[in-house]
Amino acid sequence: MSIQAIKGVKDILPADITAWHHMESVARKLFEDYGFSEIRVPVFEYTELFARSIGASTDIVEKEMYTFEDRDGRKITLRPEGTAGVVRAFVEHKLYADSQLSKLYYLGPMFRHERPQKGRYRQFYQIGVEALGLDHPHVDIEILVILHTLFARLGIQGLTLQVNSLGDSACRGGYRDALKQYLKSKLPTLCGDCQRRYETNPLRVLDCKLDADKFKDSPIMLDHLCGPCKSHFETVEAGLKKLGVPFEVNPRLVRGLDYYTRTTFEMVMGHMGAQNTVAAGGRYDGLVQEIGGPATPGIGFALGVERAVSLMNIEQLKPARPALFISALGEQAVTFVLPLIHDLRSAGIRVETDYTGASLKSQMKKADKAGASYTLIVGEQELQNQRAVLRNMQTKEQADLPLPGILDYLKSKL
Repeated sequence: MSIQAIKGVKDILPADITAWHHMESVARKLFEDYGFSEIRVPVFEYTELFARSIGASTDIVEKEMYTFEDRDGRKITLRPEGTAGVVRAFVEHKLYADSQLSKLYYLGPMFRHERPQKGRYRQFYQIGVEALGLDHPHVDIEILVILHTLFARLGIQGLTLQVNSLGDSACRGGYRDALKQYLKSKLPTLCGDCQRRYETNPLRVLDCKLDADKFKDSPIMLDHLCGPCKSHFETVEAGLKKLGVPFEVNPRLVRGLDYYTRTTFEMVMGHMGAQNTVAAGGRYDGLVQEIGGPATPGIGFALGVERAVSLMNIEQLKPARPALFISALGEQAVTFVLPLIHDLRSAGIRVETDYTGASLKSQMKKADKAGASYTLIVGEQELQNQRAVLRNMQTKEQADLPLPGILDYLKSKL
């Protein structure tokens, strides 16, 4: 029996990678235009990092993390999301000392033991940004503009930006009390997780996947915001309107991570069913301090690459094609063209060939399948005459060229 990939993971094959490369290059360009720098952090961390940052009572920590003991007996976890690791690096390397606002972005795989389904895998990829250092609402607006612009540049339509405010420690207590009072009568009908979270973290009850339909008339945080939180959210709304970024307020939007405060948001697609969130994020003004750093506000988002790629019009993306296919006929010709291929590739020209010296018909089929713009034909007769044939694969026109000086000619032609 052959060994196959583990359930819930997916190979990204050469035929699919063009869309991924396109998304990554568009994201990098956009993020760097806004002054963000890339950061790369490990794919595994001490489990404590995620328990403290994401929240011990969340589904991610309780049910979905890949956690194991290393040979030293320490609990290690494959990262289920990107923010915690980035913030850990921000604290450990004292990046807060470099500037008032640190702007970072990342790309890479995350890991959660979820039920595999379309657009959701146990190893999945995210692209995200984090801005740490300022709690000004204009930073929130910038992050939301970047998210909106990214999907626009990728040509993904039909998305809705939903925003909400989860308040902060000054006003969340009152909301927590109101929510517990509301949930109290429903407790007997709720699942075991919800009954337990009612005591430990009632906001997590609203994020339950089993009982979500039972909370349609629950109290909303927007009605309990303190003055500063209300002003902050109103400024964000006004800024988005001024910049022409379409959005809607979803007062029941609750993110599945405990570290969020104030502005939270999701980019959703209506036709994707239950898994309709393509990107999400929010503000996390207490996270840096929770991890052990100085009190530092922050905000960021992450998008799911697999889901976003599924929404792209990939037919318009053309994979890179070779500029030249060299058809070498016979062993002598194969040996002759070897340095020519090397020199052309060293000059940045994409070249393919057939190293077996197969028949001309076979090699022309390969050249056509590869999508080469030109084919250079070199056989025993061409070597004797010190000539080669250059064929335009589109027009089928052919030119008879001298082999001496062929390298310089091809460099100028291609």
